[in-house]
Amino acid sequence: MGIYSEYLAKNMNFSQLNEERKVWLRKVSELRGDRCILSYAGDVDKIGVNSGIEYADFMFFSDQLATLKGHDSIDIILETPGGQAEIVEQMVKAVRSKFSHVGIIVPGMAKSAGTIFAMAGDQILMGPDSALGPIDAQMTYQGTGKRFSAGAFLDGLEKIKEEIAKNGGRLNPMYIPILQSISPGEIQACENAQAFSRELVKDWLTKYKFSQWLIHSSTGTQVSPKEREDRAASIADKLCQPSSWLTHGRSINIEELRKLKLEIIDYSDNDALNEAITRYFVLLSMLFDNTNIYKVVETPESQIYRHMVTQTVVPQIPIPIQAERAIKECADINYVCPRCKFTMKIQANLNQHSDLKPGFLPFPVDNNTIVCTNCGLENNLSAIRLQIEAQTGKRFVE
Repeated sequence: MGIYSEYLAKNMNFSQLNEERKVWLRKVSELRGDRCILSYAGDVDKIGVNSGIEYADFMFFSDQLATLKGHDSIDIILETPGGQAEIVEQMVKAVRSKFSHVGIIVPGMAKSAGTIFAMAGDQILMGPDSALGPIDAQMTYQGTGKRFSAGAFLDGLEKIKEEIAKNGGRLNPMYIPILQSISPGEIQACENAQAFSRELVKDWLTKYKFSQWLIHSSTGTQVSPKEREDRAASIADKLCQPSSWLTHGRSINIEELRKLKLEIIDYSDNDALNEAITRYFVLLSMLFDNTNIYKVVETPESQIYRHMVTQTVVPQIPIPIQAERAIKECADINYVCPRCKFTMKIQANLNQHSDLKPGFLPFPVDNNTIVCTNCGLENNLSAIRLQIEAQTGKRFVE
């Protein structure tokens, strides 16, 4: 029986699965020498939310980072489809200001900006099914929302230049409308974005991962600072080059990374560590699959969840200036289960107890989690509670 099937068969509730996940997160820390550990993960499959690295995450990441004490080394479990390299830079600075040694563990994927993040580690740990990805910057086309690779864009312009040179300076007329729509500022923005990604990777590899590369394994000779920098630049250039990978979504596994002369630790070589990381990752996947949570930042002792807001009707309570005290005693919520689309009527009492209205369920004040009466899915209503309490200025009570 597989691990996912094993946990499904146990029919564990939300709290039990959370505790089990924490058990294995602690186990990873223990097996790695009782290092501090933090998990930063986004659900790469949920549609309609930003599961990648974004500005709003930095506060949560810093909050959980601040709770970690007792060791100068840390492991970060990373699961992300990508995101903003500028926020990655902030996160890495925060980590490096507190810890002298950083390990990046990738049980699933850390694509694009996630790969840039991984390059800031003194160690990178991956399994047979883990993947990093190309780091060519992704740009938005003229405010349309359509995204494209900055590297592929620049390569395309270079090919047009080469074709013009071969044709004795004559421009193919088919390129005229394309070139007319491109501004010099857009070209510069692409060049800047590519340079930013490349420089982050080169600098971090040189400063951290290659800092302990002292002797050439093949010759036994000493490694010079320039050789470290050249190796880092070569890897950064390769990862940033669209033509090497053909698509930005390409998965780069351990063997391909080693061909780039990047040392990767295969954690599956250690049976105990492999089980701990795999079980933690399976339980994390179950959390995403069975709730409206789409992002987790957590340590063994604490966590912050970000929730997907489903089709929920939140009451808009008018508060006239002349009658600020005339506020309803309860909020009525029509909550649509994200799995089966069944609508539940939920009553949230504000500041004082009110009798439960016919056909309504009481808001679960103790844990903010309600079980769908139709399909049994556990739904976390924390985001809805925060929204209503902020809107009304009142607190939920039983």
